Amino acid sequence: MRCNILLLAALGLTAAAPPPSGGFGRPATPAEIAAADIDVRADGAGLPPGHGSVAEGSALFASACAACHGDQGQKPLTGLLRLTGGRGTLATANPVQTVGSYWPYATTLFDYIRRAMPFPAPGSLSDDQVYALTAYVLRLNDIVPDGTELDAATLPKVRMPNRDGFVPNPDDAH
Repeated sequence: MRCNILLLAALGLTAAAPPPSGGFGRPATPAEIAAADIDVRADGAGLPPGHGSVAEGSALFASACAACHGDQGQKPLTGLLRLTGGRGTLATANPVQTVGSYWPYATTLFDYIRRAMPFPAPGSLSDDQVYALTAYVLRLNDIVPDGTELDAATLPKVRMPNRDGFVPNPDDAH
């Protein structure tokens, strides 16, 4: 009887104790969580303030992106995807998936550049620089004209060539 009481007491203490952390880490602060919460949805929700033009993006692309993506986004280093070309190839034996041929939303391009580029220093670009690079890559794909300036209001309105090539996931409704 005494063993059963001790066992029940020990189990009760174990259940009430916090899970072991192994001595690593700490809970994230609200500020740390907010800093990492930078996702942008297809409809533009989550886009930050700022703006950028094709001309600004052209200069920035030449200095920060062309070494990996080629001067026009056409010649990637081994293992990287092209940024331009490929329209009309998705239903062929050799599809070329690029921003202009495959991606359904321009906001996805902004989100990706913001999170992952430039390669040696992801997340180092300002929001204005990300808008400018987004505008330039869209221009390289003949999706927006020269002189285009993008911001949180105009970017979600950009219609991508493969917009209707995707079927929405009903489980992903927001």
